[in-house]
Amino acid sequence: MIFKVFYQESMTQVPVREKTKTLYIEAESERDVRSKLADRDINIEFIQPISGAFLEYEQQKEDFKVLEIE
Repeated sequence: MIFKVFYQESMTQVPVREKTKTLYIEAESERDVRSKLADRDINIEFIQPISGAFLEYEQQKEDFKVLEIE
């Protein structure tokens, strides 16, 4: 399943909507997403599973790229 992760670039950064970044990652569950991203210094705000029409919409974006982390 593909997940959309909303995050801040630093664990010490206060979440501000205008500075929120997103990434896409393939994982089995939200817990799996968090474990795959645990070694990165990012502040995860929200993890959203995407599929169907929403996934198709996201795939049309120029910056759509799914991270592949084992």
